[in-house]
Order: sequence, then structure tokens, then C-alpha cells
Amino acid sequence: MIAIIGHLDVDPADRDRLVSSSIELQRATRRDEPGCLVYTIAADPADPGRIRIVELWEDAASLDAHFAHPNFRATGEALRGATRLGGSAVKYRIDAVDDVRGPDGHVTSEFRSADGD
Repeated sequence: MIAIIGHLDVDPADRDRLVSSSIELQRATRRDEPGCLVYTIAADPADPGRIRIVELWEDAASLDAHFAHPNFRATGEALRGATRLGGSAVKYRIDAVDDVRGPDGHVTSEFRSADGD
């Protein structure tokens, strides 16, 4: 799996409009793009000028297909509807997945095995 975690900083007066402009594109990406597990563009509740971006893709092929998809270009255009004051996007390759709670029901940072089983 591949995760993308990012943010855009914009004038707080523009933030909610930009997020709203991406809602249908978020739905389309989730619905129409195989391998899309999570695709969220949302207002950061603790920072009035920040938009958070969280994506989760099954594999590199699905992420590459997303980068070539019209939804990707349209979302970029929508988010360029105001001056950006900063931002970043970082991709992470995920090699293990497991529940946050262990078999005993307590939260843990440990993984039961490399693949989460």
C-alpha cells in the first residue's frame, strides 16, 4: 500500500470554498478509480488556513493510474482556485497493517507480524 499525506495552506477565507469545490471529485475518485482505498481532502479543524490531504492506494499501479486520470487533474485545478501560501505532499510505502488494539483489547504500537496477521 501507498499513503499520501499532504497539506495546502491558503487564506482562511478561501479554505472552506476550496474543500467544497473538491467534494464531487473526491467521490468520483473513490468510486471510479480501482485501488483507491481512501481519498480525503478536508479542512484542518485546528488550523483555519490548512487543508489536509490523505490518500491510501492499494499499490503503485493504482497510484500511477490516478496520476494519469482526469480526476487528478481536475482536483488540482479546483485546489488552485486560491493562492497557495505553502504546502507539501509526501508518499509512504506501507509494509505492515494491523489493528491498533491487540488481542487483549489494549492499544499498542506493536504489529503481531510483518503482514498484520
